[in-house]
Amino acid sequence: MPTSPDLCQLFANHVAETRFEDLSKEAVEAAEKSILDIIGVTLAGSGMEPAVRGVADVVLDAGGRQEASVLGFAGKVPAQSAAFLNGVMAHCLDFDDQTPWGAHPDSSVVPAVLALAERRGKVSGRELITSVALGQDLFVRLRCNVGWRQDWNLSSVVGAFSGAAAAACIQGLSRDQIAHALGIASMQSSGTMQVIFGIGSDLRGMYAGFTAQGAVMSVLLAQKGITGIAELFEGKAGIFNVYFGGKYERDKMVEGLGKEYLGASMLYKAWPAVGNVHTYIHATIELIKEHGLKASDIEQIKVFVGDFHQRMCYPLDLRRAPATLVDAKFSLPFCVALAAARGQIRISDFSAAALHDHEVLSIAQKVVPVEDSSLDWKVKIPDGRMEIMTRDGRSFARVGNNVPGSSEAPMSWDAIAAKFRDCASVAAVPVSADRITEAVDLARNLEALEDATVLLKTLTS
Repeated sequence: MPTSPDLCQLFANHVAETRFEDLSKEAVEAAEKSILDIIGVTLAGSGMEPAVRGVADVVLDAGGRQEASVLGFAGKVPAQSAAFLNGVMAHCLDFDDQTPWGAHPDSSVVPAVLALAERRGKVSGRELITSVALGQDLFVRLRCNVGWRQDWNLSSVVGAFSGAAAAACIQGLSRDQIAHALGIASMQSSGTMQVIFGIGSDLRGMYAGFTAQGAVMSVLLAQKGITGIAELFEGKAGIFNVYFGGKYERDKMVEGLGKEYLGASMLYKAWPAVGNVHTYIHATIELIKEHGLKASDIEQIKVFVGDFHQRMCYPLDLRRAPATLVDAKFSLPFCVALAAARGQIRISDFSAAALHDHEVLSIAQKVVPVEDSSLDWKVKIPDGRMEIMTRDGRSFARVGNNVPGSSEAPMSWDAIAAKFRDCASVAAVPVSADRITEAVDLARNLEALEDATVLLKTLTS
């Protein structure tokens, strides 16, 4: 174990020293895409997830200083409150971007950065991009190099630090203040995978809000002189020893630090469901299309599943007929059935009505999980495999590779813009077509904006 400096200091230096000019073209583009993507899925969350209404009521009823916009609804609230509600909505549909190794940095990074950008006022596009790129980079470095056993929810445990780092950058904190902000953020580094695996809880879709709010609060406190934690990551009772049993790869965490920005690898979702199920959705859609199948043709669908995919199948009866939209997005039988019934999936297909759709529920009863340890989730999410048997005795099998939005088939700017338009069209407070087009144009030219908050004004004024 190294004695000094703690990784907290190295990461603080990294954030303090990075300038827009240090970023690769790929890292810049990823940050720009993520900003537009997160704003889009946040707008969609405001109108498509029923549980959001209760959160919005609490935040909007509390009021406070009008510092930052609440997307999808009218009005402004204090920055930490805006980060909270926008973070809740950013992840509630499970439509936000992810790393190739799973987990979600930007549903906490982007809401925190946007809230502080509005609080500051007149933040340039380059500043916004740099902050998001730093948050993404730090998230990947931590996420990929700790001894994870599918126990902690890495999106919130690791996201607390990547969110704080991005927020500290946009707030212009000093090197020492950034280190303190990371330490303060450790108070929000929490959450186990039971929130993901469990059934019936709204929290699975809301955890990013707590992380985003904590990031804003940690930065504002550090700026006021509140101190953090010495040896935050590598101390005897530091994050790595307590959370990961001392199993972490320090050398890999700092490899290329300040030279290679790993957020360039971010992936954007084509469908509003947990990332691990996309490979099966894609395989289902392709089999239905390739063989001209109808829902009435299907006798049985076998889905071959590894360790994590099994979590999305059991208890089987409850997964086949989920009671909430949050549970539906984590149900492999339901997602496969929805894809088979529709032949495609759009955001409007994941509605409350779909939970009671007779055709979808009937197909879900025909989805049978078959355990296959070769599909266990080690580091990168494995490609799923499935087989459709028809009532007339035919059988069609496929591996769900080259999934739209994957590293093999990344989403283009045009595809992300189309997704944004689809998302914005279902916001709680409708956004006009002209405003949607203007927002897409601004996001694609974010680097040139002297005041990047105009992007939010376009969607909220």
